[in-house]
Amino acid sequence: MDAEPELLRHSPDDLPTFRAACTRCLRPTTGCYCAHLHPVPSRTRVVFLQHPRERRVAFGTARMAHLALPNSELHVGVDFDDHPRVRALAAAPYGETVVLYPAPDAVEPEDLPRDACRNLLVIDGTWIQARKMFARNALVRSLPRVGFAPYLPSRYRIRREPAPHCRATIEAVVEALERFEHDDTKFRPLLRAFDHMVEQQIHYKEQQPNPYTRAHKRQHQEREDPIRRELRERFGDLVVVHGEANAHPRDADVPGASELIQLVAMRPASGERFVALLAPRRPLAPSAPCHLGLDDAKVLGGEPAATAMARWRAFLRPQDILCTWGCYTLDLLRAEGDAPHPNLDLRSATARWLGRRTGGADSAARMLGARSADAPWTPGRAGHRIVALAQIVERAAQRPASALTGS
Repeated sequence: MDAEPELLRHSPDDLPTFRAACTRCLRPTTGCYCAHLHPVPSRTRVVFLQHPRERRVAFGTARMAHLALPNSELHVGVDFDDHPRVRALAAAPYGETVVLYPAPDAVEPEDLPRDACRNLLVIDGTWIQARKMFARNALVRSLPRVGFAPYLPSRYRIRREPAPHCRATIEAVVEALERFEHDDTKFRPLLRAFDHMVEQQIHYKEQQPNPYTRAHKRQHQEREDPIRRELRERFGDLVVVHGEANAHPRDADVPGASELIQLVAMRPASGERFVALLAPRRPLAPSAPCHLGLDDAKVLGGEPAATAMARWRAFLRPQDILCTWGCYTLDLLRAEGDAPHPNLDLRSATARWLGRRTGGADSAARMLGARSADAPWTPGRAGHRIVALAQIVERAAQRPASALTGS
């Protein structure tokens, strides 16, 4: 007689049991977070492109964000070039569909034309999976890319992220929507289910600690922010620069795009300065002199753009790093034919150092503890802005990280 199967030699009480799961969030019923989901409408449609393996991750948050955003979609796969929905989104007018992906050419949501983006594609997976998916999908790579330095530390305390700027998918989506729709509070309720899940897992871990976890973790010294270290090491190569534009309203019947009409720069290490006022090549916008803080005659009497740009190129050195507030000045320079140059966005960097939004450059300089009464050395709004940028660079390069929150 054949031996009795191993399974039959156990009583029913010894047989393995399977936990009931919620059919909506796919979590075990004991860990279901559906009661904490607070749907929030959004103007921007969020389309999640999820790696198949991420679908099985216990603490994945893309599904959580999808359930809380009525105006969202979730598609699972690796290759989306032939996906009909993704093809339709990519066929929309340029700029209407963008992909959230940190890349050197990514722009911040605030730098996009207001209300331009209608669809936000979000790749969901580990960083390795996301990079592979991005490289594999030419259709996704053809879309404009947006990225940003987060303002606040991650709340994902149950999993270690590979870098300080990394965030859970739902955290990244919440901050992206806040910036796209210019609302700092509307999308915060999406994080209630996320916070509940995190707190619940921390509670379970405290009740049943993992016996394989070391009782005493090795103490790591706090690492200095690499951007601040580079600012200090290459302080002599830093050039703070600010540009002002002749920009007409969108509905104005004036041909051409915004153009550079004022450019100021300074080397904080040496005090060397550059000032240029460019004569407008298109009709002067009625509001431009007021915004610049300059007289109409002074603006109209500027030097030829070609002459100013030749002086600018002579002022720069190959090793210089341009420090700007956002990307707008770089866009204006690029439109004038200026070649790409190593650069640093002080707005994103300062927000990360301080862990909060800073407002304008003047406000950021005060938050970093800069002296408040430096007199501008060139007239107009650009004079105040360039002084503030120099103060930000000086404070970030000279003070230790722990002092960046000083008054």
